[in-house]
Amino acid sequence: MADKKDDLHSEGLRIYDAAVERESDNRTRYSEDVRFARLSEQWPDGVRKQRATDGRPCLTINKLPAFIRQVVNDARQNTPQIKFHPVGDGSDQWTAKVLDGLVRNIEVQSNADVAYDTAIENAVTGGFGFFRITTDYTADDSFDQDIRIERIPNSLSVVPDAHCMDADSANWNDCFVTETYSLDAFKAKWPNADVSSFEGDGRSQCAPNWLDGDDVMVAEWWKRREVDKVLLKLSNGDVMYQEQFDAIAELLELDGVTVIDKRPVRAMKVTQHIMTGSEIIETNEWAGKYIPVVPVYGDEVVIDGKRHLKSMIHDAKDAQMSYNFWRSTATEVAGQAPKSPWIGATGSFASDPNWATSNTVNHPYLEYDPVEGMPPPQRIPFAGPDAASMQEAMNASDDMKSVMGLFDASLGAASNETSGRAILARQREGDVSTFNFTDNQNRAIRHAGRILADLIPKVYSVERVIRVIHEDDTNENVKINGPTDPIKAQQQAMQGQQGMTPEQQAIVQIYDLTAGKYDVTCESGPSFTTKRQEAAMQMTEFMRAVPAAGGAIGDLLAKNLDWPGADEIAERLKPQGENPQTAQLQQVIQQLQQALAQAQAAANDKEKDRQIDTAKLQIDAYKAESERLKLMTPAFGPAEIQALVMQTVQQVLQSPDVTPGAQQQPAPAPQPQPEQPQPAMPPPDMGGAIPQ
Repeated sequence: MADKKDDLHSEGLRIYDAAVERESDNRTRYSEDVRFARLSEQWPDGVRKQRATDGRPCLTINKLPAFIRQVVNDARQNTPQIKFHPVGDGSDQWTAKVLDGLVRNIEVQSNADVAYDTAIENAVTGGFGFFRITTDYTADDSFDQDIRIERIPNSLSVVPDAHCMDADSANWNDCFVTETYSLDAFKAKWPNADVSSFEGDGRSQCAPNWLDGDDVMVAEWWKRREVDKVLLKLSNGDVMYQEQFDAIAELLELDGVTVIDKRPVRAMKVTQHIMTGSEIIETNEWAGKYIPVVPVYGDEVVIDGKRHLKSMIHDAKDAQMSYNFWRSTATEVAGQAPKSPWIGATGSFASDPNWATSNTVNHPYLEYDPVEGMPPPQRIPFAGPDAASMQEAMNASDDMKSVMGLFDASLGAASNETSGRAILARQREGDVSTFNFTDNQNRAIRHAGRILADLIPKVYSVERVIRVIHEDDTNENVKINGPTDPIKAQQQAMQGQQGMTPEQQAIVQIYDLTAGKYDVTCESGPSFTTKRQEAAMQMTEFMRAVPAAGGAIGDLLAKNLDWPGADEIAERLKPQGENPQTAQLQQVIQQLQQALAQAQAAANDKEKDRQIDTAKLQIDAYKAESERLKLMTPAFGPAEIQALVMQTVQQVLQSPDVTPGAQQQPAPAPQPQPEQPQPAMPPPDMGGAIPQ
């Protein structure tokens, strides 16, 4: 057993050394770029020391962080959202919405936005960044686990698979995540570990570069390998692996579930080994099939079978150094301007002691001793700043913008553009030139969604109550993997479906996260708060163009505003059921159309044609009134409207202008219900419009 463990440790050291060697150029470039852009280490050490010795200025005017913040903050404003879509048997759209809400809750609880922002900032500044997915117990007194998304602040602590050049880590077979501990902290965390190789003469037994003084480097070695498994098909329709069946075989036997088919398969197994430079101290099985470390890459170049990762500012370093040099030169020239700008004959300044302070004090006058044949003292004019140096500094500044594709308009500064369209077009150019960084972040978060889709059925596999966060930031507790009431969105959808009985709407739902297959996409766009503000603005503009739409969308506009009590206002403005005026007028229109059809069949002279034309005009008027009332709040209660419409129908059907022979044989009018009051205003005549 010890030999196998030693062999595994030797394999881990060999893979680690090979990966570090293959990534050495990227790691060196990352360190140099981060120090250059963020720590302002922009002068060669020899040049800086020499200029300091000579007393010459050595300025560092670092303009690169502004460019970095432009790209990173754009990504922060457009955080991608993970979306689940049902694609297989056992999956449904409402369970997909529960999964969406669960992922949002995971992101909120684990501060995933910090992980995403740190990863893309490292990618923009150094060429690559990472974040990771872990699991932890929900509470100290619970066996339930939750998924967490954690940031990796130091990208150099991750050593990825040296032979995988995919856009994500889906096919990584090895990955190392390193961390340094003091010897005391190491002993406290792993009390059973052998520390003899870290102390005294035993240090020689530890692999090189795994010890730094009294600090011990510990690595998580994530190992992914194919394993042989047996897939079973059960009599109840479920499919599971042999080891899963063996764990619950007795329960399945009690339920009468048997195996009806089996076949060998190749599956991926991920294992986490905690190792030092001398041994493997811990081994853990991972539930998912992916290594839970997600990369966010910068600019990628593959040549001669090797991948080179570059930051956004890498090619702008020379321009930044040139800018520092010329600004330092201009400062030096200005500092060498004459300190005594007065010149005169010997003895000219003896009469007035104010000449000694003439460069620092504004004296009202200065006296001098005239010397025969010599002009009075004269001021030597300042030659002005070094124009050549300032021009070269401006050229270097423009070079930085050109290299990175971010110009003044993208940075919010005034430029040559004068119209709003031109400014937006230049800003758009800046967004396009750096879009590869934000798009790489989208790919990374989409792969994180695939890891979550694979991990959620295994972590959230029992009946429990979880919190989900909907897109509008509202929270809801949902019971999963067991019978429960539908979520609010599903209840609202069922209430809107016609023909559903209350019993059908009260159907029991089961959100089974362990069943079905779901595809994952990543939607990039503004956060919901930004969307809500934009929606409110667009709806306000629409209502200005179409004022009649206010009655139909007023509640939606109020819902998207940030006023205190906006939700209450929206609830009051929300239409309560169908507008009764609209329904009654539709009945009037139908009856008028029937009367018109009878009149058209019986019409045989010009008078009847005139009557038909009159009826057509009345029908058009009723239709127009019906459409208008769809957007208005009812002016009467349901009882008044019904009585009004019934009287209107009675008058229309009894009119001789519509129904031939109506005077000899009046059409029976529907009688209003006794409990319904009559409207205060008289019914309209055939030449008027429906009262408002």
